[in-house]
Order: sequence, then C-alpha cells, then structure tokens
Amino acid sequence: MMESIHTAIALGSRLRKCSNVITLGIQSNFSKYSEPEKELIRKASKIYYPGTFYADLFNTIEKPTFPSYHTYKFVQDKIKQTALFQLLNIPHPKTRIFYGKKQKTNILDYFKYPFIAKIPRGSAMGRGVFLIRNQDDFSEYCNITGIAYVQEFLQTDRDIRVVIIGDRVAHAYWRIAAPGEFRSNVAKGAEIKLDGVPEDAVRLALFTARQCGWDDVGMDVLIHNKKYYILEANMKYGKAGFQKAGIDYIRLMEKKIATGEI
Repeated sequence: MMESIHTAIALGSRLRKCSNVITLGIQSNFSKYSEPEKELIRKASKIYYPGTFYADLFNTIEKPTFPSYHTYKFVQDKIKQTALFQLLNIPHPKTRIFYGKKQKTNILDYFKYPFIAKIPRGSAMGRGVFLIRNQDDFSEYCNITGIAYVQEFLQTDRDIRVVIIGDRVAHAYWRIAAPGEFRSNVAKGAEIKLDGVPEDAVRLALFTARQCGWDDVGMDVLIHNKKYYILEANMKYGKAGFQKAGIDYIRLMEKKIATGEI
C-alpha cells in the first residue's frame, strides 16, 4: 500500500468511497496501525478526517488536516459555538448558559415563555432541542441536564442550511419544518427546497465559517423579521441536500482533493 502523488490519506470513513483516497480507519491506539500505515500517516502532507483525538496530535506537530483543527474543536458543542459567535459579533439569537441548580433559578429572569432550550453538547439532528411553553416543560427540561442552554424563540417554519467545504459554498437549501413541528431538521421530517435561497444568507454563512476557521460545515441560518441569524454550525452534516440537488458527493470530494482545494 503506497501513497501516490494523487492519493490522499484519511483516517475517518467519510471518504472511503473516493477513488483517490486511502482510508486507514481511526484506531484507538496509534500502535494498532501497521508499520506501513504508520509510515503513510507520517509522510502524508495532509490527513483527511482524522477525528478529534488525532486532530489534536497532528495540530501539535503542525501537520495539516481536513477538516481543520478549529473545525474539530467545535463539533457538537453549542456552548463554545455561541461564545465564539458572541465574541465575533456574529448575529445569533439571544442565548444564555446557566450552570447548575442555583443558576437555573434565574432563567425566567432572562427569558419569557415560549423559549428554546437545548442539550448543549453531543446532540444533533434535532434531538435535545425543546420548545419550552410553560412551567411543566421548564421543569422537565431542567431535570434532564446539568447545564441549561437557553435561547430566544424566533418563530418561523423554515431555516437555511449552507454547506461549506474548504473555502467555498458547496450548496444551500431551505429546510421547511413538517406541520406541527417547530424544528426544521430533515431528520424531523423537514422538506428540502432548493429554490430562492437568499444570497445574503449564503454570504453570512460563508463569512461566519471563515471567521471561525471552519472548513467543513453546515451552517444554519434563520430569517426573522427580515434579519439574518446564525443558529449553529453542524460539522457532522448529512447528505440529503446533496442528493436532492443531484450533486454526487463522492465525485465532488474527489475533485476537490485532486485540485488541492481541500
């Protein structure tokens, strides 16, 4: 198994079907790789999809990765993402984090029903997102998480997913919530619509990704009262939008790798 000038080395399985990528898998111990595999990793000019653990290691020795080290640092961490949006003055719904029982008693001083509450780490595809309408909803949410991530409810039946790969927008689409559903996740039955995505939403998503150092991400943009807001960044985005748009994800990634775009 040799790395040619046209062959990329990946650890994670995201690119396993790409003809110009050798995927080695993510081993829990580096010693589990064979000696030829270790040499491929050491000699590779870049490692694709290394996973969070190895992204830290490669960053330490200044070996480039795709996605970037900064992208991995914010995977499924709404607390860190919100702090970064606030630091960069990115438009983002009013959000506050409350730690422990004592701080939770102050939530209703800052937010009025209805509001959004989320499990701040590890949740995706609409799981761990709650619409808090009353005291019962509020009490139930507070009982299932030690850290309360609370956000104003900007009512709408849709948002926009903008997928950015490398330094460019791969595609963008509306996600229209299913009837009676406040979440616009495709996993929760949302409809994908390709037409009429505002350029302002795309520009805001790309600007935000660049400012944050994220190069493989699905940015969620919400429009409320003619204002644009970044909701969150999804580093583990699905491919349903690619399929709907007729984009062959594997061929797209092969081309981006071959041209050095990523």
